[in-house]
Amino acid sequence: MAQIADRRSRGAFADLFSYYAPRVKSFMLRLGAGDGEAEELAQEVMITVWQKAGLYDRAQASVSTWIFRIARNRRIDAQRRQRRPELSPDDPVLLPPEIQTPDEMIVRGQLDEVVRERLAGLPQDQLILVQAAFYDGLSHSEIARAFNLPLGTVKSRIRLAFSRLKGELEGGV
Repeated sequence: MAQIADRRSRGAFADLFSYYAPRVKSFMLRLGAGDGEAEELAQEVMITVWQKAGLYDRAQASVSTWIFRIARNRRIDAQRRQRRPELSPDDPVLLPPEIQTPDEMIVRGQLDEVVRERLAGLPQDQLILVQAAFYDGLSHSEIARAFNLPLGTVKSRIRLAFSRLKGELEGGV
């Protein structure tokens, strides 16, 4: 390790690599990495050993302990990356909303007003359930429990409300 750190000895690194790379790969396999991932991680570990050889301190750990600590940390990093996948800049969720033209904003406002008017015209038993589902975000089962109604009744009333709204909106807009 001293030859690698002090003189960047390729021969010393080749010896170290041929001894430790297969062992690091085996260690990665035991930690649950697939064969390809274990090979890739072993390569990354050995590159790190080459790059950071000057940081090795024999007073703190043996060479094998130092290398396997690097390996363990690389595996932890790889697992974190798998749990938190890379975000795509093209993901629609991450894109800003399209800017609406003034005409589109007026039409949208008018449609919102019509929908509010039609909602207000629903029978009270249907309106309450629609509001619970869409404004409060409750599931049909949660609504049934909250209003002490059978689940089928909740579903029927919401379906009737939609049918009525759809008919009124298609005919009146």
